[in-house]
Amino acid sequence: MVDAAQDVDGRDKPDHDGGGESSVSSPAIARAYTLTIWGIALGILIQAVATVVWALAIGNAQLFKDGVDWVYDVALYGIAAIVFGRDARLERLAAVAIGAVMAVAGLHTLYDLWDKIVRPRPIEVWTLGFAAASAIVIAFLVVAALWRFRREENPVIKATWLSSRNDTISTTGFALVGLAARVAPVRWPEYLFDLVVAGICFQATWAIWRSLRRNVGSEASQTGLRNKAQTDATGGL
Repeated sequence: MVDAAQDVDGRDKPDHDGGGESSVSSPAIARAYTLTIWGIALGILIQAVATVVWALAIGNAQLFKDGVDWVYDVALYGIAAIVFGRDARLERLAAVAIGAVMAVAGLHTLYDLWDKIVRPRPIEVWTLGFAAASAIVIAFLVVAALWRFRREENPVIKATWLSSRNDTISTTGFALVGLAARVAPVRWPEYLFDLVVAGICFQATWAIWRSLRRNVGSEASQTGLRNKAQTDATGGL
């Protein structure tokens, strides 16, 4: 795996405005990721619109909320699709934004856990069942589509991969725990899983931050080597 894009003669290939290089293992991987991420964003948008329309038609507030929640995923993958490959600095900013959203999601999960304990919520079996089933299917489809990119060190790719991984774990877990909560007299399994999901969100934020630091450090070392080579060459004349 390389830390910078190179052209055919092996020299570093700068981005459009000199903002640094984007670490993708090959142009073919970059093209495949771009198509994949646009397809994911479009597919989730279709799901979101369909869910919201159905919720409005039947007047179900819970289902409407589930449909609106999909907008987060559309924005996440849409931002990644727009900035990927355009400029290394924009990619890093997008990765920072995605990591920040994950951190906020972790904090929100902890708040939601507190709210559940203070004010236990009734469970609407049919609407929550549909929302959970559709979320699980979409989550697995997304993680399957991004699976081939999981080893890439590009910050945007890593951020979207970690997000899809988290969605798969959280949606599947919540569906199973929610089902158990409906038939069990206790709610502690659901509360425990909230803590696990919050931890996963924070871990993903930290992983994205480390990836960004490695990316910046690699660019700095390469710049230093190029400057040293130019200095040595000039001094030898």
